[in-house]
Amino acid sequence: MADRSQPWKAAALMAGAVAAIGFGAAVVWRAERGAEQPVQLRPDDAAVTALGQRVYAAQCAACHGAGLEGQPNWRERGPDGRLPAPPHDASGHTWHHPDELLFRITKHGVAKAANLKDYVSAMPAYDGVLSDAEIVAALSWIKAQWPAYIRVRHDELNRASSR
Repeated sequence: MADRSQPWKAAALMAGAVAAIGFGAAVVWRAERGAEQPVQLRPDDAAVTALGQRVYAAQCAACHGAGLEGQPNWRERGPDGRLPAPPHDASGHTWHHPDELLFRITKHGVAKAANLKDYVSAMPAYDGVLSDAEIVAALSWIKAQWPAYIRVRHDELNRASSR
């Protein structure tokens, strides 16, 4: 007489394996998307900032300036209702925002990142253009250019925002 429990056991094992693979894939996907990892800039990592300098030159400098100086009159809206690109040096307000927000602004654009539905901005969203690592690298390079006292204040801001 044949053992009829074997097909049931095989099906149960297969279902368990599929569930485990699916769970593992979900964990990997979440980790790749950064869902589990808070964004942290790395201005002291030479490899990261070298990549960041290249990304900034290729994607950001045309508007924000090669020297992080931004566009003239960056606090005044133009005829199109949009603000010019702000500076990313110590004279601007970039360092007034925590890492996580800077990352979201770069990846998703100002309106979505700051939950401002009707906000118009010339700042493009880089989701699908730059990888998360390239965004972090560009922002890390920007931070690496700030004077030490500004970096310290930005680090304090990050600590306060993570509480």
